Amino acid sequence: MVRRIPGADKGLMTRMALVMFLLLVVYAVFSFVLWAIFRSFLLIAVIDIVFLFGQYWFSDKLALMSMRAREVSPAERPELHAIVERLAQQMDLPKPRVYEADTDIPNAFATGRNPANAVVCVTTGIERRLTPEEMEAVIGHELTHVKNRDVMVITFASFFATIAATLMRWMFWMSLFTGGDRRRRDDGASAFALVYLVSLVVWVISFFLIRALSRYRELAADRGSAIVTGAPSHLASALIKISNGMARIPDQDLRTAQALNAFFIVPAIAGGASLGELFSTHPSLERRLAQLEKIQAELYGLR
Repeated sequence: MVRRIPGADKGLMTRMALVMFLLLVVYAVFSFVLWAIFRSFLLIAVIDIVFLFGQYWFSDKLALMSMRAREVSPAERPELHAIVERLAQQMDLPKPRVYEADTDIPNAFATGRNPANAVVCVTTGIERRLTPEEMEAVIGHELTHVKNRDVMVITFASFFATIAATLMRWMFWMSLFTGGDRRRRDDGASAFALVYLVSLVVWVISFFLIRALSRYRELAADRGSAIVTGAPSHLASALIKISNGMARIPDQDLRTAQALNAFFIVPAIAGGASLGELFSTHPSLERRLAQLEKIQAELYGLR
């Protein structure tokens, strides 16, 4: 097998920069909305700082808590730790902490604000279904996310989208029930409606750009895994097994994990399907397999 260190993905870097710029625009819009309602720069600063601090420091912990994952030691999972350590050394990364979630949903994800604080989490369901070679390919995929530093960007994007939608709804209803004379209340509601419409347009644009970034980063992570392991076929077989295994999971169990779909190697949807790739956090399985088949041919051509 031809093993190399994945290089920088310029396409992914460009897309991440674009999404981060868009998020700054969205934050600016929300700050204006808050100022228009409360007329308090101090309150705006406090809310922005709290959201930014919470996303930066606690989003990884919330993701692990939502999966009820626990950290496992090398003594508990020696083979898993060996794979993580070997690939981390090969990719010139600090060894991430290793977590395990006790669920039959076959999946894995990486989280953490930077490579020094990265976490790789696998489920017991994926461990039961995959061979050691396939698990290595999955771990390679997750460590590529860490190396590309796209975990932080998608973390900010995903959690911010949820928080932003909730905050907008809260402010909208609050504006309808504020006190004061009727004319002032009507003027305030009209101004808020205009800003709300602008914010909604920005949010819709960000929604599609974030999902486009998410799909691209998954393809980039697939490429990284194929290169670092030198065996794209192992990742291909792992993706097929995971997708087929997802179809056997009860819908109720899948729904409990769908909040983390943007982080999973395969979304927690029966059969790995979605309403359409444009709305999906992941490219289609067929597209991923086609890319891996192409990389397989290129690797064999290098021998």
